[in-house]
Amino acid sequence: MTMKTRPVLDPPALDGVDLADPLLHARHDLGPLWRRLRAEEPVHWQPEGAHGPGFWVVSGHSDASAVLGDSVTFTSERGNVLDTLLAGGDSAAGKMLAVTDGRPHRGLRSALLKPFSPRSLEVVVDSVRRGTRRLVAEAVERGTADFAADVAAHIPLAAICDLLGVPASDRGHIISLTSSALSSADGVPDEEATWSSRNGLLLYFSELAAERRKKPYDDVVGLLVNREIDGRPLTHEEIVFNCYSIIMGGHETTRFAMVGAVHALMERPDQWRALKSGAADTSSAVEEVLRWTTPALHSGRTATQDVLLGDQFVEEGDIVTVWMASANRDERVFDRPDVFDLSRSPNKHLSFAYGPHFCLGAFLARAELSALLESLRDLVAEAEPAGEPEYVYSNFLSGLSALPVTLRPETL
Repeated sequence: MTMKTRPVLDPPALDGVDLADPLLHARHDLGPLWRRLRAEEPVHWQPEGAHGPGFWVVSGHSDASAVLGDSVTFTSERGNVLDTLLAGGDSAAGKMLAVTDGRPHRGLRSALLKPFSPRSLEVVVDSVRRGTRRLVAEAVERGTADFAADVAAHIPLAAICDLLGVPASDRGHIISLTSSALSSADGVPDEEATWSSRNGLLLYFSELAAERRKKPYDDVVGLLVNREIDGRPLTHEEIVFNCYSIIMGGHETTRFAMVGAVHALMERPDQWRALKSGAADTSSAVEEVLRWTTPALHSGRTATQDVLLGDQFVEEGDIVTVWMASANRDERVFDRPDVFDLSRSPNKHLSFAYGPHFCLGAFLARAELSALLESLRDLVAEAEPAGEPEYVYSNFLSGLSALPVTLRPETL
């Protein structure tokens, strides 16, 4: 069977598009919109609308890199996600790595670098490979599965929960909370449900941190509890906010990249054959999956001073959003950007952002995607759609909340 595709959005007027609307991203292919913005208004002002005040939309790779690389002129300390920026700011600013800049950011990042280093992650990566192979094998044995729920949801979550010391018995609860904290699978995210999920995660990690204070344990939470920055211990709030950031950043984005990889491979038999035959190297395939899926649509900043960005005058206090979903298809950087090519090289995608806030978990995410592609290559002869995919509703996350598939086993 073939899968239906989302209708292409080719708006008659750029000002008529509201990029803050989750429905827009779930229901439309925005490729033509991004191409038009890059060509006509690479730094575009979206006026005030139903979702809040106006903001700048940066769509080109060069301008995107400039904003992400300059945390002095474009700060994340008032929020780095459109929803929080439009609502007036992020309560975790200055306490959570993702929304902290300058010296506090360097101190927090230094505290978290060791557990996310390749050497420290060796045991976790070995567990990821075994767990991924088992999950794919079980899906193949069943024949038909929802790849999003049955396979992809469990791989990154297991790795991050191992790092944070979350017991196996709590992981189903954590999946439920993370899945509804930034997006929805069945329509526009409900503000109350989203708030409840986020607070549920914060409460969970508050209790876990309290347990680690009583009984130290060799995990990231235990590390943060006992860590000092600039001669002082981390506050309870700092520990909780950064655990929340790690679980959200390490689970949702990688999950959507995995589901998107399978979706793209089913639609392009030539790339499936390239993966199976080894014609496409796994490492280059991982990078192309990251570029193609771009699970985090944007990253938000606030201008700290008046500045010229491209040919636009950005004023101090303006919200500036960098759309990696567009920058990763920039014709000036990527040859045939709308072609899914597992052998693409070079591949200067911005899916892990750029500059001071480059994703701390990039090595782990790459290892997880590599484990998935290797398991598909070794265990699956053919993958076919078994129903219609369902897109997540979010203005921040991009991907499929459901992907029914039929997997036929590889025979020796």
